[in-house]
Amino acid sequence: MEGLKVSDADLVIYLHPAKSNKVSQAILHELGAMLLKFDEKFEGVLLAYEAKIIDKSAKILSGVHPYFAVTIKAKLLLFSPKPNMLLEGKVVKLKQESIHVIVLGFASAVITDEDISSEFKHITRHGEEMLVSRANKHHVIKVGTIIRFLVKSFDEGILHISGSLVPSHTGSIHRLEKNSVEGLATNKSKRKMREDEATDINALILNDDHQSKTKKQKITRLS
Repeated sequence: MEGLKVSDADLVIYLHPAKSNKVSQAILHELGAMLLKFDEKFEGVLLAYEAKIIDKSAKILSGVHPYFAVTIKAKLLLFSPKPNMLLEGKVVKLKQESIHVIVLGFASAVITDEDISSEFKHITRHGEEMLVSRANKHHVIKVGTIIRFLVKSFDEGILHISGSLVPSHTGSIHRLEKNSVEGLATNKSKRKMREDEATDINALILNDDHQSKTKKQKITRLS
């Protein structure tokens, strides 16, 4: 899935002197408070981190607030979706006018009816609403389906994504992956047929050359 990136960062964490005897715990607390929030400095939502204290000889800062600074080196996993990226999520609600999706368990996405391909037809089967492909009845999207969709926009403040199911490479992950495997098998089969045809043609050419040489030898003997 696109939209995920790992970033190396040099950070300075400011701690209260009361936490000077538990610096490691205090740093983890401060980093934990940054999780699942969009950070403009990193241009993404922090999902996970790995940190190492670089400067252990921290000193109290001069000024009104007697905080002290600790320098750390961190590896950050960020979620930063951009327009035209492909994301994957689980359908949690489906109506004729919209599909609601959860991405990575925390970000919400909505795909409205104007952004759903005309390939899909909305039906209700046994009281359950779903989208079924007109081209392939096995391509079904319903609550619980993991789908791949295109990002149209991302609201950083509320972590809300607007998506699209118009492109042909979007839809049910299960169906897309199966089509990919079937397409690969088909390509291999076609390649094998071309190789067999080439082999047969070469065999015919060699056989024709052999027959021509034989005829020439017979003609030479007769003359």
